[in-house]
Amino acid sequence: MKKLYTLCLIQQGDDILLGFKKRGFGQGRWNGFGGKVEEEETVDAAAVREVNEEVGLRVAKLDLRGILAFLFEGKKDSLEVHIFRVGNWNGIPAETAEMRPQWFATHAIPYDRMWPDDRHWLPLFLAGKRFRGTFHFDADGNVVQRMDLREVKTLP
Repeated sequence: MKKLYTLCLIQQGDDILLGFKKRGFGQGRWNGFGGKVEEEETVDAAAVREVNEEVGLRVAKLDLRGILAFLFEGKKDSLEVHIFRVGNWNGIPAETAEMRPQWFATHAIPYDRMWPDDRHWLPLFLAGKRFRGTFHFDADGNVVQRMDLREVKTLP
């Protein structure tokens, strides 16, 4: 079964806002902001809601940059993650029970403390490219066993 998720990366000039995940799936890693798309909710609405819940910002505009599928060894469910760039928002990033936000210069992104797939697709994102891909992980999500990542001209 495929589960839909969102991931938003907030950019300001050459800086990117990441959140340190304090609990739940991905705990202990730096990541963008997002989560599960609820029933009767669009992907865009879920992205806007998750950013507000996790970092207190009100998204003014979403730009879909990528769609990635994630499979974990020994698990039936796959994740389909829609990755958005957020360049326009209102508010000031605030720490929540789930995430602690921090700005990073794009040359100082903490890849060693992020999901292992990020180092493959995030450079495409930062270059303004659109992409699709599939990542196969070990059961713990610590090792990318194989992947297929490609740049695309358009996304749905």
